[in-house]
Amino acid sequence: ADLRPSQTTPKILDALTLDNEKVVERERERGVPESSELVKGIFFVLCWTLDRLYEGRPIPKFWVLETVARLPYFSFTSVLHLYESLGWWRTPQLRDIHNAEENNELHHLLIMESLGGNNEWFDRFVALHAAIGYYWVVVVLFVAQPSLAYNFSHLVEEHAYVTYAQFVEENEELLREIPPPPIAREYYVNGDLYYFDKFQTSRREDSKPRRRPPCDNMLDVFSNIRDDEFEHILTMAACEKWWAGDGPTPVPSSEQSSLGKRADWVQWSEEVNSLEPKASLSSSDP
Repeated sequence: ADLRPSQTTPKILDALTLDNEKVVERERERGVPESSELVKGIFFVLCWTLDRLYEGRPIPKFWVLETVARLPYFSFTSVLHLYESLGWWRTPQLRDIHNAEENNELHHLLIMESLGGNNEWFDRFVALHAAIGYYWVVVVLFVAQPSLAYNFSHLVEEHAYVTYAQFVEENEELLREIPPPPIAREYYVNGDLYYFDKFQTSRREDSKPRRRPPCDNMLDVFSNIRDDEFEHILTMAACEKWWAGDGPTPVPSSEQSSLGKRADWVQWSEEVNSLEPKASLSSSDP
């Protein structure tokens, strides 16, 4: 993929707005998820800094958010790979969910890049350095207590959902006039939807229909991103509760035996061990 900034920003995007005060109001109405003082403190510093740096510049802000939002999934899979390499624990199904989540955030990022969100050197500097720091923060949290790391991501995804919801409401008419970038249609309509379905664990047990959202204009695109963030909230909350011992595994039941069940292996091994080798034919036999 071409990592170079587009260098041009469509003029119509300059008219887009985002009221940070209304975002805060929405968060109060929904209620901030419970968290430790440490995690909550880091989260609020992050949000306060982005709000101040990107006042009146929603698209660059979204690009920075999406750059940072990918990193926890890299952190989760890095630690899970380490545990598996050391022979401590193997859970490829969980890694696959996190890979799908990262793939979703990547496409959000590509959409923001197509809108010129990464054109400015300062924005790229802020996003990439914040991402490196965020990666290691989440790694440390995951090693110390995985539920804390998932709780942190839960807070970030909650903030992203509320922010996009406010943005869509503020700019509905203008967004309806703008055609979607090709990358958005490729992800939501034309491409392989395997990973798109994979990260939405709340819809994997046939309790809810699979999402097949429209993508006819930028209103659809940002509405889809908003709804994606809500699905991330549900997945992170499920992971957090599972690691804390307060809920079922986020891995769908249909995939929990995808690597085989030990009971089946024991039965197979007993059957194989009971077999007697047949005597080989002697060399004198015709």
